[in-house]
Amino acid sequence: MYTFGGLYDPKFEKASCGFGLMAHMDGEPSHQLVQKAVKALACMTHRGAIAADGKSGDGCGLLMKMPTSFMQQAASEIGIPLKDPFAVGMVFLSPAPRLAQAAQKAMAEALERFDFKLLGWRDVPVDSSVCGEMALSSLPQMKQCFVAVPTQLEVEEIDRKLFFARRYCEKIIADSDPDFYIASLSSRVISYKGLVMPNALPEFFQDLGNPDLQSAIVVFHQRFSTNTLPQWRLAQPFRFLSHNGEINTIQGNRHWALARTSKFLSDQMSDIESISPLVDSTGSDSMSLDNMLEVLLAGGLDLFHAMRLLIPPAWQNVEKMDPKLRAFYEYNAMRMEPWDGPAGIVMTDGRYAACILDRNGLRPARYMVTRDRIITLASETGVNPVPAEDILIKGRLKPGEMVAVDTETGELLLPGDIDKSLANKRDFGDWLKKHTKRIESEFDGEQLDPNRPINQTLLVQKKMYQLTFEEQSQVLSVLAQNGQEAVGSMGDDTPLPVLSYKVRSTYDYFRQQFAQVTNPPIDPLRESVVMSLETFFGSELNFFADTDKDLRIVVDSPVLSYAKLQKLLELKVPGLACSRIDLNYSQSESLQHAILAICDQAESAVRNGSGLLILSDRDLVAGKIPVHAALATGAVHHRLLQSGLRCDANIIVESGTVRDPHHFAVLIGYGATAVYPYLAYATIEEMHKTGQVIGDLEILLANYRKGIDKGLYKIMSKMGISTIASYRGAQLFESVGLHQEVVDLCFTGTINRLQGTRFEHLAADQITLSKKAWKLRVPIEQGGLLKYVHDAEYHAFNPDVVMLLQKAVQNSDYATYQQYAATVNNRPCVAFRDLLHLKNDQTAIAVEEVESEAEILKRFDSAGMSLGALSPEAHESLAIAMNRLGGRSNSGEGGEDPARYGTERTSKIKQVASGRFGVTPHYLVNAEVIQIKVAQGAKPGEGGQLPGHKVNDLIAELRYSRPGVSLISPPPHHDIYSIEDLAQLIFDLKQINPNCLVSVKLVAEAGVGTIAAGVAKAYADLITISGYDGGTGASPLTSIKYAGSPWELGLTEAHEALRVNNLRDKVRLQADGGLKTGLDVIKAAILGAESFGFGTAPMVALGCKYLRICHLNNCATGVATQDERLRRDHFIGLPLMVENYFRFVAQEVRELMATLGVKKLTDLIGRTDLLNLTLGDSAKQSSLDLSPILQSAKGPDDKPRFIVW
Repeated sequence: MYTFGGLYDPKFEKASCGFGLMAHMDGEPSHQLVQKAVKALACMTHRGAIAADGKSGDGCGLLMKMPTSFMQQAASEIGIPLKDPFAVGMVFLSPAPRLAQAAQKAMAEALERFDFKLLGWRDVPVDSSVCGEMALSSLPQMKQCFVAVPTQLEVEEIDRKLFFARRYCEKIIADSDPDFYIASLSSRVISYKGLVMPNALPEFFQDLGNPDLQSAIVVFHQRFSTNTLPQWRLAQPFRFLSHNGEINTIQGNRHWALARTSKFLSDQMSDIESISPLVDSTGSDSMSLDNMLEVLLAGGLDLFHAMRLLIPPAWQNVEKMDPKLRAFYEYNAMRMEPWDGPAGIVMTDGRYAACILDRNGLRPARYMVTRDRIITLASETGVNPVPAEDILIKGRLKPGEMVAVDTETGELLLPGDIDKSLANKRDFGDWLKKHTKRIESEFDGEQLDPNRPINQTLLVQKKMYQLTFEEQSQVLSVLAQNGQEAVGSMGDDTPLPVLSYKVRSTYDYFRQQFAQVTNPPIDPLRESVVMSLETFFGSELNFFADTDKDLRIVVDSPVLSYAKLQKLLELKVPGLACSRIDLNYSQSESLQHAILAICDQAESAVRNGSGLLILSDRDLVAGKIPVHAALATGAVHHRLLQSGLRCDANIIVESGTVRDPHHFAVLIGYGATAVYPYLAYATIEEMHKTGQVIGDLEILLANYRKGIDKGLYKIMSKMGISTIASYRGAQLFESVGLHQEVVDLCFTGTINRLQGTRFEHLAADQITLSKKAWKLRVPIEQGGLLKYVHDAEYHAFNPDVVMLLQKAVQNSDYATYQQYAATVNNRPCVAFRDLLHLKNDQTAIAVEEVESEAEILKRFDSAGMSLGALSPEAHESLAIAMNRLGGRSNSGEGGEDPARYGTERTSKIKQVASGRFGVTPHYLVNAEVIQIKVAQGAKPGEGGQLPGHKVNDLIAELRYSRPGVSLISPPPHHDIYSIEDLAQLIFDLKQINPNCLVSVKLVAEAGVGTIAAGVAKAYADLITISGYDGGTGASPLTSIKYAGSPWELGLTEAHEALRVNNLRDKVRLQADGGLKTGLDVIKAAILGAESFGFGTAPMVALGCKYLRICHLNNCATGVATQDERLRRDHFIGLPLMVENYFRFVAQEVRELMATLGVKKLTDLIGRTDLLNLTLGDSAKQSSLDLSPILQSAKGPDDKPRFIVW
């Protein structure tokens, strides 16, 4: 059994699915309905995936209204008289007899505790011969338990007590028996599910083929999991619902569910603490959603109210919505954040059969009612083929809609019916008038903070909080002038903070997560109606009862102006007393101790009635240093979660560290309710006084907030999240390079796969900053994070590197290339691979024994760079060079001039991106490889953008647009909302061009291995893993700096996941991003790649000076401009220069292979024994543990390491 110890973690699993329901509207049970449902499920086989054994499915199943007579008959056959009312449990037990018996005993005791009697157990008849090897290896015992129910109980009370009994039993057994699972325990419904293919489900569960098994409602589900190790318990349906989609905010939802335990107290659930935690934190997101629904139903909400609480439609920006319905949603928004993400959900409680879509409608659902009073609803049409004349009603659900059938009354409840019922439950508008207060924006001038830092205080704070001239001019001034983020170009070629020799902000350790393949990002420009930054203050309210003391304060954004902050603080109402906590501490104290002291202060303040906690670092004094706002915010948030106080407090962060959208996102993602960026405001005011920004100060400050709001929308939308309420506390980041001691205290639960920077290092950085800050004659630093500055942060493409490379390729001089390679290979540590050194104790061979240069060159691609981002001359030169070498060039996402097809100027790789610019059948049939660009390393979760001044007549013609119009691709492919949609697109592309290979471009992030496994299951031929340091022609700066992870992490995780899933020999794996030399190629091969993508280096070979002005259309070398004069006068690139570069890289690769004693490049793949981990030069680097990278790259010994091609 393979032991996971590297970067891949099964918890990263994701799933997309097919789902549906069938019900007799009048509640008449029949076996025919069950049979139809099974056939409908079998029609969705394409919506699932098959394991490498060819028989194990990712999971499918049925949830049906209790087949009463069948269950009574089954019980009678084993000597158990089963009288109404009764309940039945479907239970998965351990194959180990001792554990199974212990679980059965625990169930009997739990049921007895809640006044039930367990009458006996039935072995569920199964045929395991239909199971594949993977399914058999984890097959549990399947048993049904029959439960006698007290006759005086109502149906709702029966299931509520069964819920408590089940949770009580689960808590007892949870730690001792991982196989134990109760699929259903109810008087109204029963579950049949497992890891089999849909058409084998009635063969496996023989009950389903019994004519006596009759039901009136059947919910069905077929799962497509990217997880390499599907589990029986994760098959769906769960106890109430089946979910097609992904809850993107699941970690935050789980944390808030735990924090709100006390808010679920009700007459029906007075002993709620005894069954806490209410939501499973280890299962799938769908399982947790089902848990939460179960709690809400047990507390007394009806099915419709509960689902609308969990998954509300877009209501904040819908002007024509019925005021009563709007009041209902606003009332609910004050109780729970949405469980946000793409969702199509079918469910039943035994009476209603219903379906709901998320606010974006990203999962299809269509329904029909036939003459026989059967309603069929599914994610596909045609699952229940009937003559057209037999269809009475048909329709589809639109975004945010819900439809249901009531099998007791026979009514079809359309979205309008359900909305009307919910809106008229009570007068929610009256409650809102009495119990809410909205703090509006001021329109009579900006109120300035009288305590704002000025003069020397401002200088000290700028230096302490690392505000540089570069950030003032490139970030703050652009936000203040334009009301939107600055755009940059190229990629991030600076070290990650754990590798840097400079002091870097704590925010820089966090890489934004983003959606790719299994769910789409949102388009914040075109889909703004679904998005909201609305923020609530005040103690959270009980879910099931209101009180006269309830009060909620509403603001339209978590980015506070001084006026809004003051209004908030001036409110003299219960629950909103304010406590200000100073984040500064004595240098003699340890940072860890200071953080704990802050947490103690916060907990004490909330226990004493404070509802507003202001974490402030503004009161700098000599001799003290501040705890970074991110550390303090995360630690306080988690302390209050653990102590059950978080829902009674609001955290306002008043900090000088926070200035760009990423900073705000980190604070809010780790629990901040709102943020007051006092230093940013003071700096904009200073720039206004000195003429660095022009306009009214009031407008400049409002523009700044507007720009931050837009940036927050963009960051949320990357992950497919619509509301800031859902994003708050969701922790949608990967920590890259922090030590676990920091994560455990301040960022509990954050993905953190490499150990690095400790508290002592963070404290030392703060002391260094403090010393500089209090030297009043020393100005603020120039900067250097965004562009190269001498003696500032190191840049991988610094002038020396650029000059040497160009000299080598222009003079066809391998000796100069060797100088270039030595400069790059011996540079200060910039990337993780710089700490991985080749061993020098191998038996060398002659270079002549190594495979030929031509064989190496076949593995090289130039990365996707569009005609538009590049000039036509540069684009064609790359294509000519790669064709002459036997490699491949990539067209990028802009189409290609048909005149180039069939010539040496054609790009063998044709890219299909979300905007579909230039994509035609003619374009596709002229490809050797069609690459689906799901994401781009420099800006994952966003679409490509080409500024209007670069769109000339040729570009407009190729992209079917008009000259001068900015072309911005949407963040998602609007035909890829799930993994099975990607499988469909791959299939379609192969129909257009049967001779091509299909590639999928992904970006490195935690979990990309599971995505890669899903992509391989979708029959892709190639997978590219792009690193964060890839280039771009134009992108918001925060995307370039803070999104995506190093390819060393993504590549090795994908390699490991594919090997564990026995898929590695089915797909070609490519590394892309920042590759410069043959040594980079060797290391990438050892870490799992057999193909290599180069983007920036070939551009530099053509003459690019790396000036980072690609987006401005004034490229001084004619490489990245459409300006005819610049191209004519300054472009010097020749295909030969690119050929020289790649030949030099291939020669270096061959020489290094010879020193390692390796003849073929594929012999390197996974050979981590050829690498040594070395300690870095700095304290942070020395504490870095890169062993998980080597563990993942090695993978399981008995699985293929590469594909033969």
